[in-house]
Amino acid sequence: MTGVTMSMDGIQGMVPREQMCDAAKLLRNTYAITPGEPFIQREFGFYCLERWAEQGMPQDVPRDELFEYSSRGGVSLGGLGWCEAAFSPAFEERVLEDRGEHELVQDFAGRHVLCFKGRRSGFMPEYVDHPVKDMKTWVEDCKWRLDPTSLERYADLDANMEKRKPAIAEGMMVVQGMVGGYMYLRSLIGPGDLLYKFYDEPELIHDCMQTWLELAQSVIARHQEHVTIDELFLAEDICYNHGLLISPDMMREFLFPYYQELIISIKDRQLDKNRHLYLQIDTDGWAVPTIPVYQELGMDVMSPFEVASGCDVVAIGKQYPGLVLTGGLDKRTLAESKDAIDKMVDRIFPAMQARGGYIPTCDHGVPEEVPYENYLHYRKRALEFA
Repeated sequence: MTGVTMSMDGIQGMVPREQMCDAAKLLRNTYAITPGEPFIQREFGFYCLERWAEQGMPQDVPRDELFEYSSRGGVSLGGLGWCEAAFSPAFEERVLEDRGEHELVQDFAGRHVLCFKGRRSGFMPEYVDHPVKDMKTWVEDCKWRLDPTSLERYADLDANMEKRKPAIAEGMMVVQGMVGGYMYLRSLIGPGDLLYKFYDEPELIHDCMQTWLELAQSVIARHQEHVTIDELFLAEDICYNHGLLISPDMMREFLFPYYQELIISIKDRQLDKNRHLYLQIDTDGWAVPTIPVYQELGMDVMSPFEVASGCDVVAIGKQYPGLVLTGGLDKRTLAESKDAIDKMVDRIFPAMQARGGYIPTCDHGVPEEVPYENYLHYRKRALEFA
C-alpha cells in the first residue's frame, strides 16, 4: 500500500469523498449543518416492543428493515460505561430481598434496585441505595474496580479495532461513547446524596473524577493506537425539568477540568492531527441553560431535547445555529393520534431540514403507550424527509 493511500485510509487521513459510503456522507453532511440535507432515519430506543408484538408488529423482520431506518454512518467504541461507571469486575448481581410482587436486587453497578419480580429491564426501577457513602466505601468497594491497568479491560481490544477498520475505510465516523462525569457520580453516590457531597466532601468528588479521567485516558489512548476518533459522546443527564441540577460554576469546578484535560489529550494523540473532534452531550430535562456552558468545552452536538421539559428544537435551532440537534419529538404526541403526529411533523421537519444539522428521534425511548399503528404513521411521514 502506498503512502498516499495509507494517509487517506480514514485513520491517518480523511477518506476521499468519492470513497465514502452513502451513510457516512449523510452523517458527515448532517454534522456539517448542511441546509436541505435528507434526514438520517433512526430511533432513540424502545420500551414498547412487547406491546407492539401484541398489536401485530412482525417478529421475523429486523427493525431497521421494518421501519426503514438509515444505514449506520458511524462505528462506536465502548469500554467506558454509559449510564454507570465502567466497573471491571462488576458487582455481583443478586437478590437481596423478596418483597412479594417485587424484589430488591444488587445490580452490576452496586446499587440496590427495587424491580418487578422476574423483570429487571424495560421500565424505570426504584433505586434504593448506592455503593459510595464516603471515602472509605469509595476506596474499598468501587475505586479498585476502575483500575486502568486491569488486563481484562483490553483482552479483545486489538481484535475489535481491526473489525472496525473496513467501516472506517468507507468514511464512517468513529464515536467514543462514555459515561459523563455527572452521570458517573450519580450512579456511584445517588442523585440526592450527590448534591450534598459537592458541598460536604469535595475531596471525594475530585477523587472520583480523577479516577474517571485516568481510566478514560488509558482506554481511549489504547483505542487511538488503532483509529482516529471523530466524536466524543458523553452521557451526562445533568438536568431535570426546570434546569440544571448543579450550577454552572460547580460544573466548571468539579467536571470541566477533567473534561478539558481529556479532550486536549485526545486531540494530541490523534493519528490524523487535522481531524475535527466533535463533542456530543446527552442530557434529559430542560437542557437549554447548559448549551452556552458546554460550548465553553467546544460542544458541537446535543441530544435528546425532552419536549415535556420545554425543549423546542425549532426555537433552539434558531438560537444556536452552529449546534447539531438530535431528538426533540414528543413521545406524548406519538401516543396521541395520527393528526397530532402530522401537526408535529409539519411544524418541525420542514423548518429543521431547511436549517440542517438535525436528526429527528423520539425525545427518549418510545414508551409502550405509543400504539404500533401510530408509530407506523410517524415512520411514513418521517420518510417523506429521507
